[in-house]
Amino acid sequence: MRTRDEKIERLLPLKAAWFHILLALGDGSRHGYAIRTEVEERTQGRVRLWPATLYGSIWELAAAALIEEHDTEPDPADDPRRRYYRLTGLGKRVLAAEVARMQALVDAARSTRALGQT
Repeated sequence: MRTRDEKIERLLPLKAAWFHILLALGDGSRHGYAIRTEVEERTQGRVRLWPATLYGSIWELAAAALIEEHDTEPDPADDPRRRYYRLTGLGKRVLAAEVARMQALVDAARSTRALGQT
């Protein structure tokens, strides 16, 4: 049986789309289009999740138990056809592990002479 840490580690490094979706959901639940908009805004337009990538990734993240669909609509006046997603506990831990992994890479890069550091 795998420990929780092993389960998290086998998911790393995350696909770029997965990382951006998890990060967008880190501030609370969102529907698909709101995830897409948040990613574009957060990356200043450098990352765009097209519908096939976005919804395919949402399906994969749900299958991996990193996100879940829920019925509670933040705004009752919102379109009832929208599906809302939120991070699971595992999703939060995986996102934190990926951020720590990336931070270690940035720290290592900053310590190289190529970047003017020593």
